[in-house]
Amino acid sequence: MTLCLGCLSVLVALALSVYVLQKLCFPYFWRDLLFLQKVVRYGVKLEVFKLTSSVRTVLDRFLQQVQRIPDKPFVIYDGNVHTYRDIDRRSNRLANVFLEKANLRKGDCVALLMNNEPDFLCVWFGLAKVGCSVAFLNTNIKSKSLLHCFNSCGAKTLIVGSDLVEDLDGILNSLLSDNIQVWAMRSWTKHTEVHSLLDKLESASEKPVPAALHAATSLKTPTLYIFTSGTTGLPKAAVISHLQSLKAAAGFWAFGATEDDVIYVTLPLYHSAASLIGVGGTIELGATLVLKKKFSASQFWNDCRKHDVTIFQYIGELCRYLCNQTKTELDRVHKVRMGVGNGLHQDVWQEFQSRFGKIKMCEVYGSTEGNLCFMNHIGKIGSVGRSNFFYRLLFKYDLVKYDIVKDEPVKDQYGFCRRVDKGEMGLLLSKVSAISPFFGYAGSKELTEKKLMRNVFVKGDAYFNTGDLMAEDHEGFIFFRDRVGDTFRWKGENVSTTEVTEILGLVDFIQEVNVYGVQVPGHEGRGGMASIIVRQGFIFDGKKLFEHVVRDLPGYARPLFIRLQEVMETTSTFKLQKFHLVQSGFNPSKVVDPLYVLDYKQKSYIPLTDTIYQSISAGEHKL
Repeated sequence: MTLCLGCLSVLVALALSVYVLQKLCFPYFWRDLLFLQKVVRYGVKLEVFKLTSSVRTVLDRFLQQVQRIPDKPFVIYDGNVHTYRDIDRRSNRLANVFLEKANLRKGDCVALLMNNEPDFLCVWFGLAKVGCSVAFLNTNIKSKSLLHCFNSCGAKTLIVGSDLVEDLDGILNSLLSDNIQVWAMRSWTKHTEVHSLLDKLESASEKPVPAALHAATSLKTPTLYIFTSGTTGLPKAAVISHLQSLKAAAGFWAFGATEDDVIYVTLPLYHSAASLIGVGGTIELGATLVLKKKFSASQFWNDCRKHDVTIFQYIGELCRYLCNQTKTELDRVHKVRMGVGNGLHQDVWQEFQSRFGKIKMCEVYGSTEGNLCFMNHIGKIGSVGRSNFFYRLLFKYDLVKYDIVKDEPVKDQYGFCRRVDKGEMGLLLSKVSAISPFFGYAGSKELTEKKLMRNVFVKGDAYFNTGDLMAEDHEGFIFFRDRVGDTFRWKGENVSTTEVTEILGLVDFIQEVNVYGVQVPGHEGRGGMASIIVRQGFIFDGKKLFEHVVRDLPGYARPLFIRLQEVMETTSTFKLQKFHLVQSGFNPSKVVDPLYVLDYKQKSYIPLTDTIYQSISAGEHKL
């Protein structure tokens, strides 16, 4: 008996020791394991599709949900409720019109130019039912860029929203001369060459078109073309396969969402975040989607309360805009429990949760065309994702040393890239493989090849170049540092615009900030410059800002110049534009906005006059 008790005590002590050791050395072990188990389980299901040629697409999943929960609200828009059956029947009508009136056939590519509304989904699904691939066009692009999109994806038909028909006035003749048929979501059009859709829907059949039209035999078949929004240059059509669509649709589920959730999407549907993760994720769950035409910071929380929203999507600066709203006693009166998105800065993350409650913010890292995804399922503030031993076994990625000045990876004596140490910033590369394929861009093998790096570590290997500078800490958390090109070098040191942005964002009178580097005559590298918007009810305080940057930033990272703006120029996904600011520089005779310069003698940011500018250009003013 004594021996048994002794053995039991040893086993208890051993178990306790293992538990304590795991908590101290591997605190996220079980959470990582459970999360990865879900990801692997979903991945195995996709592999079974491949092996059995029994491919189930996002559209197939939607049709399953129509059979399972036909009367459940699928989309709530502008106060109107559309059930799963409603969207299915309307998309059937559209599919029949596309077949009979537009003469569309399986394999055709059709461009869709439409703002957020239920008919975006109906047209999308209607085209998918016919077997067409769909190119989502950014509603902000005009003339030359719009024509370029048609050329790159090969679309010969355009479906345009009723409120966007007039936007075609400048290019309609060019579209028609290229034999592109144009259909508008209207009952009639003043343009004789533009076909109307709504009048033809009235007499169209609600019966499903033959299932063989949309039956997929391979997960690698392109289903969508989504145009990446660069800050310069023309948009690129990223090829989205069924495989990518299905992976994105599992995002909400992987983070713990269920069919009982109500998901609020205010982001544009023509981007992958809203369409693939937002709509696709809602369909995968069988949940309800609250759709907004455009994001409104003033209406956001009222909408959440009105519709009992539990999950919302964010991107870029959306959360910052919410934090900039006037505080009210209703800030924590809501049912939102989770936010899913990317680009949430650490300072905004902390302020958002402090003000609106402990909402779990789930950061997702990945580009539209990329072959790698990180997910911050732990909720660590500031991290864009998480990696671990198990993840690395499945998905091969590396961070390699990068020379900011030469704007190229650092190579060893044999011409191969060099890996960074833990915690060190490096260029993120993702290996192209059967598990992580790269489908590239439509219409341009050159652009596709340009995103690949070959012979990275050994002859013959190929990696997708994310163009992002990242760091991975000792616990396996991934942190975004900057885009290649956004990081600049000053006084022999690398300056991270993201880090400087977060520091400046802590100043009470600063509402929004955009940091970039500008060329300074007579100096190597680029000097730091920050464009800021002053918070309403405050005034710019040069002395306070000076004290803040001197206290919290090293000398080389302190912005030399400040530009006050009333409005920040952004892309459609709320990413701050830097290109035009960089080109404008800091010349007061060319920049109409108020400019300030860092002055150590006066211990303040003082107005940048023409005299001071000339002194800087002549090398007489010490920076």
